[in-house]
Amino acid sequence: MALSDRLLKAWYEGHPALALLRPLESLYRRVVQGKRARFLAGEGEIYQSPVPVVVVGNITVGGTGKTPLILWLIEHCRRSGLSVGVVSRGYGAKPPQLPWRVEASHSADVAGDEPLLIVQRCGVPLMIDPDRSRAVQALLASETLDLILSDDGLQHYRLARDLELVLIDAARGLGNRRCLPAGPLREPVERLQSVDALLYNGAVSDRDDGFAFRLQPTALVNLLTGERQPVDHFPAGQQVHAVAGIGNPQRFFTTLETLHWQPIPHGFADHATYSAEVLNFTPSLPLVMTEKDAVKCRAFAQPDWWYLAVDALPSPAFVAWFDTQLMRLLPSRLLP
Repeated sequence: MALSDRLLKAWYEGHPALALLRPLESLYRRVVQGKRARFLAGEGEIYQSPVPVVVVGNITVGGTGKTPLILWLIEHCRRSGLSVGVVSRGYGAKPPQLPWRVEASHSADVAGDEPLLIVQRCGVPLMIDPDRSRAVQALLASETLDLILSDDGLQHYRLARDLELVLIDAARGLGNRRCLPAGPLREPVERLQSVDALLYNGAVSDRDDGFAFRLQPTALVNLLTGERQPVDHFPAGQQVHAVAGIGNPQRFFTTLETLHWQPIPHGFADHATYSAEVLNFTPSLPLVMTEKDAVKCRAFAQPDWWYLAVDALPSPAFVAWFDTQLMRLLPSRLLP
């Protein structure tokens, strides 16, 4: 088990050795709390975009479903007649320069896996740069937009924001509720009191402190041909090799089990790099991966390699709440 996997297990299941990391946790807390205090005081260079910025982030390490929710937000805003752009750090990307406009024809090595997925799925204008304020300025210089979504960036305090949406894995929660490295939190749990909305991925219903949303499998897509098949394409009991290089691979494997398949799990690190050799599993079976993994594997895909397309389904209460926020932020664009 890799060190990162052992840490995740300890954070969410407990381990007495974590007590040894509390001095480092105290130092980390002081640093992140200082950054936020300076932001709230208006100190330093803080870029205020001329159009509203909505941050979609989390306070935990690991996957919480940000990319599917961003895809939903893009399409929902478009249905309201809004022009939307996205900025992202572009984790693992190696573009020729920064900021960098991601195009659907780029490779994941250049663009990063999540930004490339977003652009290939919905063709949205998207700029990557670890300095998200610079990414926003570059995007606005090339596009006329009504709204910008920031993929992650909750802790990027050089960028002012109009709305903060924080995602939490409903099953794993906040673990031991401690900050790095003694726990999975990027910021103290008190930070959640200041965000605009909490969304619980996998929750059955809305909670007192937040909204429910879930990920709905919608299709199997062949990596080589682009052929789309319904999620009952494989018969119940079908064995498949399951590949997931995401923040929480077990969620993907569990999803395949709910489709009544028998996944043989192959978990990889988040943003993992793949090759044909790495994915050469035995016995020979269909291989099913996440869409995020698929953008890195098309060049060497085999005929029976598929990705599972999923869509975010937020609760009706969240949809109504978000529409109210859009009306508040963009009254001149949305009022009849």
